[in-house]
Amino acid sequence: MLLIRPATVDDVRTIWTLIREFAEYEGELDLVEITEADIVRDGFGPAPKFRVLIAEGDGKIAGYALFFEIYSTWAGRAALFLEDLFVRAEFRGEGIGRALMRRVASVAHHEGCFGLRWEVRDWNEPAVKLYRELGGKFLDDRRTVLLMGEPFKRLAGETR
Repeated sequence: MLLIRPATVDDVRTIWTLIREFAEYEGELDLVEITEADIVRDGFGPAPKFRVLIAEGDGKIAGYALFFEIYSTWAGRAALFLEDLFVRAEFRGEGIGRALMRRVASVAHHEGCFGLRWEVRDWNEPAVKLYRELGGKFLDDRRTVLLMGEPFKRLAGETR
């Protein structure tokens, strides 16, 4: 039986573990810096920066979705940005990813959002297939940009 529930502060260790497993799946475990304290502060503090849904299959942790609000000046409304969607290997192919997406979409719809936005690695064929089946629109005319490290600090004026 599948259960999808909002995470609580008691799930912080589980969330941290799932984030690391997701990063390992994507071959970027060495880039993970988040700590359990970061998750407590930013997910369960007085001004949460993100929310998490936990999927459980037959009482075992199967995966998670981590998302937060973004705003569109064109739509004049918020959407939800799905930062992470991860299903553990032993639970893949059981519809858990789709169920997590359905729940995040339900949250967005209930909150009056205009939609969802997320990114997917081009090599992740099962995810790309799922997102196409769901009717996701791939924005091939856009490029994701990330500024971090020294260039970020330089632009922010912290270093010269």
